[in-house]
Amino acid sequence: MTFIKKTEDFTCDHCYRNTKGDGYTNHCPVCLWSKHVDQNPGDRSSVCRGLMKPINLLTKHGKEQIVHKCMRCHQQKNNRLSEDDDYDEIVRIMSIEPNER
Repeated sequence: MTFIKKTEDFTCDHCYRNTKGDGYTNHCPVCLWSKHVDQNPGDRSSVCRGLMKPINLLTKHGKEQIVHKCMRCHQQKNNRLSEDDDYDEIVRIMSIEPNER
């Protein structure tokens, strides 16, 4: 799997916040939702285009990651947290009950 760096600004389809991309941005820093646009990171080849809900947090290789679940096809993907991610939203995700994920 080859990562393709794409520097793109976007408007969040969940909270409608305008976000400035840095080439690694893959979720909204306010609501932490994402969009299912990639098969492999940066390729923009997914035909799904469903919204991806932040459902959990985990640590992998010493890095904090958000677990996103696609609301359309139910695929799950992990994405690194960003420094500008909303702390209150991170705490909220940590408190989600397993049966609500």
